[in-house]
Amino acid sequence: MAAMKVGVSGVVVPWVLGFIAAYGFPKMMGAEPDADRMVFALFVATALSISALPVIAKTLLDLKLFRTDMGIVVVAAAIFNDLVGWIIFAVILAMLGTGVSNLSIPMTIAVTLTFVVTILTLGRWLIDRCLPWIQAHASWPGGVLGFALTLALFCAAFTEWIGVHAIFGSFLFGIALGDSRHLRERTRATIDQFISFIFAPLFFASLGLRVDFISKFDLGLVLVVLLVATVGKVVGCGLGAKWSGFSDRMSLATGIAMNSRGAMEIILGSLALEAGLIRERMFVALVVMALVTSMMSGPLIRLCLKQRTARHFTDFLTSKNAFCRLAATDRFAAIRELVDLGCRDRQIDPHLITALVLAREDVAGTSLEYGVAIPHARTDRITQPMVMVGVSEEGIDWDSPDGEPTGVVVLIVTPRGEPQMQLELLADVARTLHDAKRVNLARQTQSYTEFLACVKSDLRPRAEQRQETTQA
Repeated sequence: MAAMKVGVSGVVVPWVLGFIAAYGFPKMMGAEPDADRMVFALFVATALSISALPVIAKTLLDLKLFRTDMGIVVVAAAIFNDLVGWIIFAVILAMLGTGVSNLSIPMTIAVTLTFVVTILTLGRWLIDRCLPWIQAHASWPGGVLGFALTLALFCAAFTEWIGVHAIFGSFLFGIALGDSRHLRERTRATIDQFISFIFAPLFFASLGLRVDFISKFDLGLVLVVLLVATVGKVVGCGLGAKWSGFSDRMSLATGIAMNSRGAMEIILGSLALEAGLIRERMFVALVVMALVTSMMSGPLIRLCLKQRTARHFTDFLTSKNAFCRLAATDRFAAIRELVDLGCRDRQIDPHLITALVLAREDVAGTSLEYGVAIPHARTDRITQPMVMVGVSEEGIDWDSPDGEPTGVVVLIVTPRGEPQMQLELLADVARTLHDAKRVNLARQTQSYTEFLACVKSDLRPRAEQRQETTQA
């Protein structure tokens, strides 16, 4: 019920606001002099009322909100928004006489709704039953990829035939396929990479070839479209969330999440451009609006919910003075070597930093298991953390708990007034390098780039990766 409230208000409010703005002030909203005022207003209202489910889902996953009450409501409402938006757009194309279907408008709507219900219920069940058989009897990943591509094209052809557009059929099939518990994580990643690195660049390149974005960029029109779109969606979905009992912050975050437009907006705009419904100026404004709303969604949700961005020790590494192959053979010499490296281009006394780190080392050892040590200190002489990494393939005796020589040393110096920052960075190092395989690879790295690639690579077993994805 909450998803329906958010979905309905998230369509009605931006649709009404967009229609009033486009019909009452067509020139301000980018209408050409020869444009049909009613049809143009209907298109603008529809374009400003849709959301982009893929962008929304990815944002919620990154923020660890996908499985929360808010995440479930937002995703369900986004599906409803896109369904209603595409149906209305099909009606607009039929009014222009550009649709390929011979069906009447009421029949198109009825067939579309039947197709949506079928693909998300019976179709999803059939896909879930077929995937194990395909994975058992066909080669990987060709079998599943062929199955997915064939059915996606079939659904695309069907929705094109009924006059909605091919992308909508592919979109619905993707939802049904992605929801299957039998779709392996490796296959999901392969499909994602196939689309992200092949089809997506081709799609955006085709947009650049079709329209001159520099000469057709109208700052005033872009700002108006962005303002009307954002206000309508955030207010509409926020009211729906508040109506469902969400808190003020959660309601605002819901509206911001639903404001992501992404590729769905761009596809809708390109179809309208092809149909002659809009011109290049309005198309560029829609593309910019789609990109801006997608990029600002995550940071604004985090700010609204007071989620603080996690700090990682790699955020403070630099290629110039943060990595070296240690020549030292004992821990005290290694600390001095790393401090000299970090202070090389900074107005900081290396002797002071060395004394602070060695004093902390005398209190308690800073070595961990698997050949890692994290010497650290705090000082009021800096405002930003200093992080230096040294690797030794032979190893250094650091009096480690497991008795093994230390091969990776991460020296961390943080501002004295921020003790929490030091704890976060130390915990991140321990979490990142708590793996013998990764540490052994890090010991052999020869440069800052190689080390960064090593610590950012996912070396865990696939079963563990899949479990984390499921939990997220």
